[in-house]
Amino acid sequence: MENHKKIFELSKKIRIHSLNMANKGGSSHIASVFSIADIIAVLYENILKFDPRKPNMKNRDRFILSKGHAGAGVYAVLAEKNFFSVNELLNHYQNGSNFSGHISHKNIPGVEISTGSLGHGLPISVGMALAAKLNKLDHYIYVLISDGECDEGSNWEAALFAAHHKLDNLLVIIDRNNLQSIKSTEDTLAIEPLKDKWLSFGWSTEEVNGHDVKNLTKVMDKKNTVLNKPKCIIANTIKGKGVSFMENNNLWHYRTPQGKEFNDALLELNKS
Repeated sequence: MENHKKIFELSKKIRIHSLNMANKGGSSHIASVFSIADIIAVLYENILKFDPRKPNMKNRDRFILSKGHAGAGVYAVLAEKNFFSVNELLNHYQNGSNFSGHISHKNIPGVEISTGSLGHGLPISVGMALAAKLNKLDHYIYVLISDGECDEGSNWEAALFAAHHKLDNLLVIIDRNNLQSIKSTEDTLAIEPLKDKWLSFGWSTEEVNGHDVKNLTKVMDKKNTVLNKPKCIIANTIKGKGVSFMENNNLWHYRTPQGKEFNDALLELNKS
């Protein structure tokens, strides 16, 4: 229970940092950060093997955020885990800053790869997982993709490749918040039945509440992987989770939190 409290506090800090970053920099995608905050908190509190003093250590687990527009959330958790000072976060989206709106690895310890053009994170992660197998290394690769990103054919090619090569050191988490860009995923390009698709591609596949930290920890635990199969976790989330007027409201895919909306959101997060 104590660990769950730490995860809750970390996810709360991720949301508050990201809200402040979006407000100060005038950036967007805050609802996309909020939907994955609990997933990121579980990964960095319970799952990933890393050392902020040695961000490039050989046996570290790799985490790839393929939905790079939610990069503020990863910057926030890395700051909280002492990869760099939390004071640097307020440089986000400023002219000349390394903390770009879509996540960048340039001069930022703890970020494995720059992403933002969707459909690239999983193929890159598959390559990393295969390289680890060939080099007989025991680290894992975790990649977080969006449900709208499942429209990209490059993901399905990578999924076939991963199953064929039995990459059981690879775990993909799908942020299934049912919204993308300007409307729902099903109105944009229907992807259901999503679980059946991944199963048919040869992946071990589970579905979980993406805000339930206990079950997230269980399904992402390395002990619960299946031998010779990559793993897919469909995490059912709420876009904008944590701020009532942002939840399931796709206006907040692009909208910048300012003025009363910013103050109300910050007040609600601080009270949670």
